[in-house]
Amino acid sequence: MSLLRVSEVSLWEKERFAVRNISFTQQPFQKLAIAAETGAGKSTLLQIIAGLVQPTAGEVWLEDRRVKGPAEQLMPGHPGIAYLSQQFELPRFLRVEQVLRYANKLRAGAAEQLYEVCRISHLAQRRTDELSGGERQRIALARLLLSSPKLLLLDEPYSNLDMVHKRVLKAVVQDIGDQLGITCTLISHDPLDTLSWADEILVMQGGHLVQQGPPAQIYQQPTSEYVAALFGGYSLLSGPAATALAGKGRKPAGKQLLVRPENLQLVAPGLGGLRGTIASIRYFGSYYELTVEVPGGQVTVRTTEAGLVPGAPVQLALAPGKVWYV
Repeated sequence: MSLLRVSEVSLWEKERFAVRNISFTQQPFQKLAIAAETGAGKSTLLQIIAGLVQPTAGEVWLEDRRVKGPAEQLMPGHPGIAYLSQQFELPRFLRVEQVLRYANKLRAGAAEQLYEVCRISHLAQRRTDELSGGERQRIALARLLLSSPKLLLLDEPYSNLDMVHKRVLKAVVQDIGDQLGITCTLISHDPLDTLSWADEILVMQGGHLVQQGPPAQIYQQPTSEYVAALFGGYSLLSGPAATALAGKGRKPAGKQLLVRPENLQLVAPGLGGLRGTIASIRYFGSYYELTVEVPGGQVTVRTTEAGLVPGAPVQLALAPGKVWYV
């Protein structure tokens, strides 16, 4: 049986659908990510799942219990679901151990394990107004987890963190599933946050669910240019340039060849493929990213080859098995 079931959920507000006919299930311990552009309805969907926003239509079930909205009960929320919003708050001027003690429903050993997982044990005697943003966020998260939820919902958890605190929080989120056995759903704008973590990704556009699948499928086989753009760089080719790369095989009518920067390879002249000229080079530490002028436009190429210069001619080939049209 699925842990979470979202069935034809819609929300009509301000003369439009913020969320429309969304249905999916989430299995126990499955890591689920929701990706979309700003304003596409992902935060609203998360709040509906948490029981904090009343849907216009549809239902949300956690195991065998329906999640009621705020119009159906005095206190919004669901006892089996914890929701950490972007605007989380902590009581000011209290010590961390006080904040956690007031919320704790666990036995001492379990609570200590939770604090270790959240990397906050060393902060117990600090006051909440003396903490960094990343530390405060982990304490807010631990306070939610002290209620032993079955499902944790994270709304853009990494958006306001520097690289150090982001790396720590990513490890915390991973351990919440692995060590505490809590199923997690998160939303994020950063493709690296979702592709490297999720078992499955839901992609929303304008309140609709437009694609769902494992990260590799979403990245390599997007159903549209919109989905492709959410998860990294890409180039679209048609006409002779697409034929030179993909060959003269059967091309879907009206479709363009989609290539990710790492799908293109530099090959020796005379080996076939697509000819071009390097327009610019950018260095990213472990690789270079080239902008290459080709017939009909430009493509982006990722390579580790050093010594290339703008203006140099290059020959491009498509990596095996990387043909995809949108």
